[in-house]
Amino acid sequence: MSPKNTTHGHRTPRLHRVGKWMPSSSDAHHEWLGGVIAYVDDKSSHDMHPVLKEFEQLIESNTHVYMLVSAMFAEIPRNRSYSTDPTGCPQMRDYQHMLRVLNYLLTTAPSWSDFSHRVGLVGLPINAVLDWPMGTPSGYAAFLDADINAMIKKILNAWGKYLQSPESAAVLDDSPHGWFGETGRKSLVTVGNIGNQSNYSFEDMYICDPSKKYHGYRSWDDFFTRQFREGIRPVASPDDDNVIANACESQPYKVARDAKERDMFWIKSQPYSIRDMLAHDPLTPQFAGATVYQAFLNALSYHHWHSPVSGKIVKAYVVDGTYYSEPLCEGVGDPSSLGKDIDLAGEVTAQEYITSTATRAIIFIQADNPAIGLMAFLGVGMCEVSTCDITVKEGQHVTKGDQIGMFHFGGSTHCLLFRKEVIVEDFPSTEAEHNIPVRSKLAVVSR
Repeated sequence: MSPKNTTHGHRTPRLHRVGKWMPSSSDAHHEWLGGVIAYVDDKSSHDMHPVLKEFEQLIESNTHVYMLVSAMFAEIPRNRSYSTDPTGCPQMRDYQHMLRVLNYLLTTAPSWSDFSHRVGLVGLPINAVLDWPMGTPSGYAAFLDADINAMIKKILNAWGKYLQSPESAAVLDDSPHGWFGETGRKSLVTVGNIGNQSNYSFEDMYICDPSKKYHGYRSWDDFFTRQFREGIRPVASPDDDNVIANACESQPYKVARDAKERDMFWIKSQPYSIRDMLAHDPLTPQFAGATVYQAFLNALSYHHWHSPVSGKIVKAYVVDGTYYSEPLCEGVGDPSSLGKDIDLAGEVTAQEYITSTATRAIIFIQADNPAIGLMAFLGVGMCEVSTCDITVKEGQHVTKGDQIGMFHFGGSTHCLLFRKEVIVEDFPSTEAEHNIPVRSKLAVVSR
């Protein structure tokens, strides 16, 4: 969690690097958002996208929605930190302004920012736009509202359609703002090699064709869901069912023992609540007192999921949930208070909370190893990264390391759940500041 961010009335830049999805500091966030808003105010004149016209109609025809959406802007603190960015650029003022900014973003792929030399990658642009209103009390209520979330799902699907289009591949060039420019390429290669004791080039690591335009990727999503080349991420101990393989290329976040079947996941400590995580599935009671391992995915990494064990897929389905809900402890609390800032990475740092609220894929696997038995994988969507694509079917047998699904349009967090009686040890340290390679050894089960 981020502490208060003021010193004698002056705002101190605050860093938030979890997963590298958001700008590296509060000032960088201000600068990026201010640049986007200035561009939209001065130059963007596109017709409103039909899905945003529908959202506008919902706001203006539904009293409850109108009240929440209007109030979340009114509750943003009225001080210098929120009225302008560091260059004096005005910030979003109301829902009409929000719709115009979103209209621009719906035909824009994530890239290395051309609005600020300090920002770098903004992997969650819609989240960056909504950061302040979603951190208010009315924003908390709004982004838990079923009607608003149904509308947001339509908006994100529209953006996802663009990200699968050939037009979205334009950001895959070698310009200073492109993914294959000097900064983008270096960052991709660095993240891919850290923790792997290797020195591969991008072309060594990933399936691509550098002789073709955009390295042969047909769209931004095609690039984002890129595959490792054969042998780059071998399966750990393929003949030893006591070794659990890492399900995602991800950085360790938390290991919790004896998680309660039901808990108050929305409070500041964000305890795991198994029943809510598993969406009240009938199999939930078997996971009371579970061991939970959670790790988050880096914006620059590989985003496919792989089975941590060999076994049979018992159930596999996606649960619709929230997209921009964050707990009140990450917001302003009292909107009149000038001594507390909204956490600019509120949802990103609310990793445990979103396991119970966000859109997520739930996959139950009956492991071949009786010492493991039934276990569960959760692929948890976060913000605009909420398209969870399951690629296995119920009844299918998978071998440790096989693909079971992927995230589209970004990346997020995932969990593994082991029943209370399963003795699982030797997880990687949650102090690790780099990814654990996918399909490598994650933990060991004792018989």
